[in-house]
Amino acid sequence: MDTIYALASAPGRAGVSIVRLSGPNAWAVVDGMAAPLPRPRQAALRVLRDQDGAFLDQALVLIFEEGGSFTGERVAEFHLHGSIAVQRAVLRAIGAFPGLRLAEPGEFTRRALETGSMDLTQVEGLSDLIDAETEVQRQQALKVLSGDLGARVHDWRRSLVRAASLLEATIDFADEDVPVDVSDEVRDLVTSVLTEVKTELAGLTVAERIRTGFEVAIVGPPNAGKSTLLNHLAGREAAITSEIAGTTRDVLEVRMDINGLPVVVLDTAGLRDTTDTVEAIGVARARARADDADLRVHLVPPGEAPMIAVRPGDLVLTAKQDHPVDGINGISGQTGHGVEALQRHIQETLAERVQRVSLSSRERHRIMLEDGGSLLADALDLLQDGPDLYDVVSENVRVAARRMESLLGYVDVEHLLDEIFANFCVGK
Repeated sequence: MDTIYALASAPGRAGVSIVRLSGPNAWAVVDGMAAPLPRPRQAALRVLRDQDGAFLDQALVLIFEEGGSFTGERVAEFHLHGSIAVQRAVLRAIGAFPGLRLAEPGEFTRRALETGSMDLTQVEGLSDLIDAETEVQRQQALKVLSGDLGARVHDWRRSLVRAASLLEATIDFADEDVPVDVSDEVRDLVTSVLTEVKTELAGLTVAERIRTGFEVAIVGPPNAGKSTLLNHLAGREAAITSEIAGTTRDVLEVRMDINGLPVVVLDTAGLRDTTDTVEAIGVARARARADDADLRVHLVPPGEAPMIAVRPGDLVLTAKQDHPVDGINGISGQTGHGVEALQRHIQETLAERVQRVSLSSRERHRIMLEDGGSLLADALDLLQDGPDLYDVVSENVRVAARRMESLLGYVDVEHLLDEIFANFCVGK
């Protein structure tokens, strides 16, 4: 196994920069550059020198034992002064040692997976934590990183293994002194797992939106003030505004943090019939994105009705109401009237949905859970036909258990790993 090394902190000038090494020769590099070795997990101030004895920097040095580090291997870290020149000099000196090479993107984390220090859901949670921009995203990522999803999957697996064992004991020892009718306990075990899997699936879409951002579409006819409202929400000129109908031809997106919730606000083309080919494409895209959005803000001129169906959670507002008018629920991107109430409505509506969030948050999770749930549902149906089909029921239950194990990266996911780790930065 190679020893890998990389800058583990952000590149560029900083107060402190961290260089990490992992592998069998990690401590030998520390001994060669900053002897004597510090005690494991105890930081020590050391002078760093290259193999010719040239002074490189004065740094804090840490070492971690095999089995007690992030990667599960021997690990060392140099906490340097954050000069770009210092970073380059130290990395160059490390690279001169035999058996070392620069780490590839995500390779430290991949080694943590391979040594069993993390399961695949925790790896995904770490990736989400690095990418987190809002408080809700941070909280969701930490739950997964802490192993909550893995612990839930392990509980499911134990129940399914128990169910399969009962069935196989009945099959193998039908003529011996063992309980013949195990159907009630098997049914209870499988039903319990299936119920929890369905609950997890029900909250997966919300969890996925937490990762990627809830979509809020502003819809309405041309010149309803949609782009002006988007600019007010964004606090910048994100969209071109004019009095010419059809100015917005495509869907514009602005990412926002609304009280910790990740929100993508969509400014869509004005909804109307048009003979302009390009504008017609924009209108079609507007309708499609509005259909997929989590929430729509309908801007309508006074006395008119929304141009698309209003769904639960949507908000219908009278457009271009620069000042409060009794009895009119209006909004203005020009003056800001009604914007605070709009943001509050978005936050309250989406926060209520977040209460039903699951720990699973990726399409990979959905596929594994749906496959496993389908197998368990079939097993319950077959269980009603009695002992003659126990072997088929047992096989369904065992395959479902393997689907659950795939969530954690134990089986059948090798083809996914390159794609997952390609999203990591070097040094992680």
